[in-house]
Parts: sequence; C-alpha cells; structure tokens
Amino acid sequence: RFKTDGGYTVLCGKNNIQNEYITYKLAAKTDYWFHAKNVPGSHVVMVCNGEEPDARDFTQAAEIAAYYSRAYGGQNIAVDYTFAKNVKKPPAAKPGLVIYHTNWTAYVTPDAEEIKRMREK
Repeated sequence: RFKTDGGYTVLCGKNNIQNEYITYKLAAKTDYWFHAKNVPGSHVVMVCNGEEPDARDFTQAAEIAAYYSRAYGGQNIAVDYTFAKNVKKPPAAKPGLVIYHTNWTAYVTPDAEEIKRMREK
C-alpha cells in the first residue's frame, strides 16, 4: 500500500496471485490500473472512489508501477494505465496475465526515495 500526495491509496501486487487479487477483487471499475509496458511487473491500482486525481497522483502511481517492474533502474519507462474495467483476463490464461484496451501511456523515471516515502507503514 502506498499513499499519493493527493491522498489516494495505491495498491501494488508482489506476485501473480496478488496481481490478480488487486485487479479483479479489490479494484472498482472506475479505479485506475497501471502496468509497465511490455515487461513483467506488478499490477498497480489507484483507488479513486469516483474522483478524478490530479496529474501528480497519476505520475506517482505510474512511478510505483515502473519501480516494481523488470524495467526498474531505467529512465523514461513507459507505463500504461486505464480504468480497471478495461482490464480482462484471456480464457485459460495464467494468473496475472491480462489484456487491456483504451489505455494511456505515461513515461516516468522512478525515484527509490520517493517510492519509500509514499509507502504506508
């Protein structure tokens, strides 16, 4: 669990089972879902409660997704995000494997200290 500067809770899975759980059990349809583009990584959900977060909150959630992905350590990491309702599990897919549509892409360079600061104790 993380908290953005705007006060939004961000959930981050640590493995395939947790990824699936936060994406399909905890996320509301209008929450935002984030994942580093074209690399294995954590599913990240920003809980919005029907509100529209500001740009800083989106950037912070994208940084969390980039940090907890195989792209960690890189710069300008592409992170796709969309509403959780647009994330689907293909038939007979392994846990954590998803497809999605109608997404946006953010380019971020995560800062380990910033990620640590946002982490809820």
